[in-house]
Parts: sequence; structure tokens; C-alpha cells
Amino acid sequence: MAAPSAPTVRGERVGRRRDDTRLALAFILPATIGLVVFYFWPLVRGIWLSFTSWDLLSPARFVGLDNYREMVADPVFWNAVRVTLEYVVINIVLQTVVALLLAMLMQRLSRSTLLRSLVLAPYLVSNVVAALVFLWILDYQLGIGNQVLEWMGLDRIGFFTSEEWAIPTIAVVNVWRHMGYTALLIFAGLQTIPHTTYEAARVDGASETRTFFGITLPLLRPILGLVLIISVIGSFQVFDTVAVTTNGGPVDASRVLQLYIYDKAFAQFDFGYASALSVAMLLILVVVTFFQYRMTRAGQTDLN
Repeated sequence: MAAPSAPTVRGERVGRRRDDTRLALAFILPATIGLVVFYFWPLVRGIWLSFTSWDLLSPARFVGLDNYREMVADPVFWNAVRVTLEYVVINIVLQTVVALLLAMLMQRLSRSTLLRSLVLAPYLVSNVVAALVFLWILDYQLGIGNQVLEWMGLDRIGFFTSEEWAIPTIAVVNVWRHMGYTALLIFAGLQTIPHTTYEAARVDGASETRTFFGITLPLLRPILGLVLIISVIGSFQVFDTVAVTTNGGPVDASRVLQLYIYDKAFAQFDFGYASALSVAMLLILVVVTFFQYRMTRAGQTDLN
């Protein structure tokens, strides 16, 4: 009588696995539908529209590679790429350094939940609100920032009206908003480093500087790689801060690629060319992300 029970047990296991698979698919299905409807289909349609001429009022007309030829010869596009890259470099360097400093301070001085909440507070403010607040603070005539400079005996600065200061100022605004979120990601990475590693370094007589560059940074490489990839992708997509503060001025000094795409699509109704610009930005992001991932070796860790 014991022999027939084995197939029954195996059958129950197979049935249970099938039920688990169906349950998992049921949970995944809503997210999959959303991914297809709101991401995959717009991506495919955007790539198709990049080969057409479409003004939203008349049917799309296939023009082949004309939009891409126009883009290669478009000086405004290349200026937007240059301005965007300038913003990305300033934003990434400042944000990473400040966030790493904050994370180290939280690690060494305090692990209070209240402190982490305060550090994260700017991230809860929308980009538009943050841009408006800094627009008032740094106003050339009435802003308290310029009044402080004047009290210090320095000349007033047109933070949002100067070609030299527009992009750095916008970068600082976004660094202020995102540094808390980035710091918490790095702080989480610091928690994965064993304390015994630091104790061994202290026993060997390593200084704080040598410990930071010899232990902390190498062991943080995976999380720093993730932070850099997320930050670069987000930086390339900057739009609302620029639209609220400078609207691309002065003289296209802050006309980032996203703003140029928006202007072509919704101001000039040239959706075909705007789609080509979007595809170009997608390709730039894919290439940059690939090289970042390879250079930072984000998928590897020295903890093993």
C-alpha cells in the first residue's frame, strides 16, 4: 500500500507549483499591462513617429531618415546636447560628493531616524516648488541670496539670468532636492560593510583617509555605480526646474535637450522631429549607462 503514495505526493507538489505559478502571474499581470501600455507601446510608437512628419492635425507622413538628417545639421540640437552634458557633469559631481559626505556623517555621528527624515525632507518637495523657492531666494533685485552677497561686499549675481551661472544654479537646486535620497542609498551601502574590516584596518595602523580610500570606496562600488546610473538618467531628463526658472534662457544657455523636445512637440507641433530627438536621447542614455556599468563594475563586489 505504500508504493502508490509516492506518485500522489509528486502529483500534489506539481499541482502546488502550478497554483503558485498562476498566483504569481496574477500578481505580475497588472504591472505587465501597465508596462506595455505606458512604456513599451509609447516607445515603439515614438520610434515609428521619428520616421514621419506629423503635426497632430493631419495624418503622419513617412519621411524616412529626413528627421535624423535635419537633427545632425541642427545647431540648436547640438547646443542642447552640450548644455545637457554640462548640467549632468555638474549635477553628478556635486550630488555624489555631498551625498557621500552626508552618508558618512550619518554613519559616524548619528543613526537617528529623525535625522534621516530631515535629510530626506527636500526630496519630498516637488521640483516645481523647489525651483520657485530658489527663484525667489536668488532673484537679482529682491532675493535674499543677493542681499547677503551685497552685505558681504560682493557684487550681485544674476543666478538665473546670466549665461555663466544659469546651468550651475539649476544644478545646485536639483542637488539640494536629491542629495538626501542619494545619501540614504549610500548610507544603506555603508551598512553592508563589515565592522571587522575597519577594526582590522585600525589594528594595522591605517589612517582615516587611507581607510576611506582603501576600504570604504572600493566596497561601496556597487552602490555608487547604481547611484551614478540613476543620477545620470535623471539628470538627462531635467525639465521642470529649467522650465520654471529660465525657460531655456538666456540665449539658449540653459536650453536642455528635454526642453528642446518639448518646444518642438508642443510649441511648434513638429512631433516627428521631436520623436527623433527623443530617440537620440534614448540612444545617448543607453550608451552612457552601458559604459558606466562597465567602468564602475556595478554588478561586482569585493565583499565576497
